[in-house]
Amino acid sequence: MKKLESSLLNMVLVLTGVAVVMGGVLAYVNHLTEGPIAQQKEKALADGIKSVMGVDGITVSKTDTVRQNVGGKEQTYIIYQTQDAQKKDLGAAVESTTGGFGGALKVLVGFDPEGKILGYTLLEHAETPGLGAKADKWFQKGEKGDIIGKNPAEPLTVSKDGGQVDAITASTITSRAFLLAVNNAYNAYKTTPATDAETGATKQQK
Repeated sequence: MKKLESSLLNMVLVLTGVAVVMGGVLAYVNHLTEGPIAQQKEKALADGIKSVMGVDGITVSKTDTVRQNVGGKEQTYIIYQTQDAQKKDLGAAVESTTGGFGGALKVLVGFDPEGKILGYTLLEHAETPGLGAKADKWFQKGEKGDIIGKNPAEPLTVSKDGGQVDAITASTITSRAFLLAVNNAYNAYKTTPATDAETGATKQQK
């Protein structure tokens, strides 16, 4: 019996030791990859801002975080105010997230100083491939659901709901979620102090 107890104890000690070593290895690997992953995300965001603003030589002059109550739930929006090389305000790129058909749908939308949409890109989504995932192209300039150049001062809605935007074929839920994200991004953008009050914007809400 003592031999059996000894074997069980050894097994427990060995397994514990392996778990501790593996935990240490995973922590070390995670530490090594944290930096590159963060840099990759920063580059992706910087490229996204240039893309949605339609200008290469731009800088982010200010970053604002706006929290608003939407449908009884607090939502957070990150607003990247941009300028060109001559320090002229070009508008802002706004991060906005809503719930899509498959999960969180995060978009980055570019607005000019008057609030017109300059461009957009999907930062994160879990929509169905071949259907809702088409949102990355469907609403771009020249496409069926083109929203570029529109001003969401009048909220954008799908034609099925009496609006002016064609929904993605067989993906009305995703289309509604996407347009809600864009509308919410505009509402957040127009509350920032940097936005010209004459364009229909108001001061940031406290």
